[in-house]
Amino acid sequence: MDRERAAPGTGPEVEVLMRETPFRGYFRIDKYTLRHQFFDRPGWSEAYTREVFERGHATAVLPYDPIRDEVVLIEQFRAGALAAGWHPWLLEVVAGIIDGDESPEDVARREIREEAGLDIRDLRLVARYLVSPGGTSETCSLYCGLVSTNGAGGVHGVDREHEHIKVHVLPAGDAIAMAEDGRMDNATGLIALLWLSKNRDTLRRAWQNGIAE
Repeated sequence: MDRERAAPGTGPEVEVLMRETPFRGYFRIDKYTLRHQFFDRPGWSEAYTREVFERGHATAVLPYDPIRDEVVLIEQFRAGALAAGWHPWLLEVVAGIIDGDESPEDVARREIREEAGLDIRDLRLVARYLVSPGGTSETCSLYCGLVSTNGAGGVHGVDREHEHIKVHVLPAGDAIAMAEDGRMDNATGLIALLWLSKNRDTLRRAWQNGIAE
């Protein structure tokens, strides 16, 4: 790819002079040679390079039972946390990578069955955001999903993907407290639980007839 202009926005113009792919495996690394205009003066910067990690785009969902006022979080191993020197078993919301022509909503429903053994009755969009735009193109479509936590629990996951996932059912207030006091230590979980703290009453009113036991 040569001489490509970035999508228009509100900041200075960016021009991609070259894109190469120095690594392609399960994930991909692209190397960009680019330059940009300035905020405070005319002209262009000198050309420089940036590497971008390409891993696809994700969907995440916080399962919520408005009748019991409970949420489902999952616990699984994360190599990135291990490499950072953190405890590698993290409490998270359900998430997965969008495959092919799947919609984010389709991924939410598939992943919640695979990772938590649950079915979603309804979905409410929380946010779509760039996960770490300094180094990856990955975006996340984050939802809150209407579920029943009746019988929820156990260990789930897809063996061929080396998933070993434990389901935790928590009172919504306890889970929100984890986001507020620092015990929830990943960004997607923080966003989901802090959003729930602001929208919990509205969801309970909207979804109060959405679960039939």
